[in-house]
Amino acid sequence: MYISNNHPLPLKTFKSLAKDHNLHCVSIYLPMDKNGKEQNEHLAQSKLSKCIRDVHKSLLEHEINEKEITNYLMPIQALIVDSELWRNPSDGLALFLDKNGLKYYTLPIPFEAFTFVADHFYLKPLLPLYHDDGLYYVLELSEDYVKLFEGSRYSFKDLYFEDFTPDQLEKVVGSDYKPKMFQFRSGQNAFGSGSFHGHGEGKDDKQKELTAFFKAIDKGVNKAIKNKKAPLLIAGVSKLYSGYKEANTYPNFYDKYISGDPQFKDKKKLHEESWKLMEGYFEKTKKDKLNQFTELYSTPKISYQVNEIIPAALNGKIDTLFVQKDIDIYGTYNKENGYLTLNSKKKLSNGSLTNLSSIKTFMQGGNVYILEPQDMPEKGRPLNAILRY
Repeated sequence: MYISNNHPLPLKTFKSLAKDHNLHCVSIYLPMDKNGKEQNEHLAQSKLSKCIRDVHKSLLEHEINEKEITNYLMPIQALIVDSELWRNPSDGLALFLDKNGLKYYTLPIPFEAFTFVADHFYLKPLLPLYHDDGLYYVLELSEDYVKLFEGSRYSFKDLYFEDFTPDQLEKVVGSDYKPKMFQFRSGQNAFGSGSFHGHGEGKDDKQKELTAFFKAIDKGVNKAIKNKKAPLLIAGVSKLYSGYKEANTYPNFYDKYISGDPQFKDKKKLHEESWKLMEGYFEKTKKDKLNQFTELYSTPKISYQVNEIIPAALNGKIDTLFVQKDIDIYGTYNKENGYLTLNSKKKLSNGSLTNLSSIKTFMQGGNVYILEPQDMPEKGRPLNAILRY
């Protein structure tokens, strides 16, 4: 499973690529072949060489001379012998070249080899990084260890929760209980690696101390997490999970938890366990949209007609777009007069309307799901949509 401190392709980077419109924008996707045999035989480099030849051929059709093309593609050509790039491969490689230079990204998606030349980049294969990703939070909880992580399918990073909580914890301790009831190891704050000690007498006092502790954490959680729609998952022993659940005020508290003391758990393992729990939660969103399409089937709120969906998408009117995998619809659309032209294949003067519709829907806050043919709501139709209005 891929794990990183950051998202493999931050949304800011995607938006920057989507805004680039220049002559002869080159997009290349290919698998990187992580297995030892394929690496030894340099199969991925061979695939990149073929992609370069395909792009070279496409640029010749744009009436660019051989020397210009060779110079233009030189940054991509140089990657073939870049040993650092191939030594520790990810699942896939995405490359984008225009007059401003080359950008390339190793990504956790095993792309099919694909090339595209137009006045914009082809970004549809990147969308699963966002809609199949799923943002959530994990709170590691024990009496002497608290950490908050931001997670997704592709990333898992420490939010340095202690930056939000020491002052709040001291305030709770000072107002609800005598300061002597709570001590932390010298030189460490309450929510770092310092230990929490209670000096109350008996079981009731201990519970009061834990309740105050949980309430202080809860305040810090609500301060640290800006996106309150994302679910919060607890990693800890059963008793602490139950106690924290009672103190919790975070609106999207997940009702399952990762059991065991989290302090010494490997973070890659924690990421894998947490995603295993959360994947079904995010899969439900897609299922809900598929069900919604069925429920709205006999209303003007859905469409499976290409000539309706493409203008709606390019004008920001799509709530959810279902795109059949490995199919592109080529043509042009004039936004000023609403004139749509569809072509049977890629030409110098057109682009992928499937790609542009997907990008526009996503950039306007809509959902985009790329599905196998058998999973499309209206089978046999390359685009299905739920309309905003």
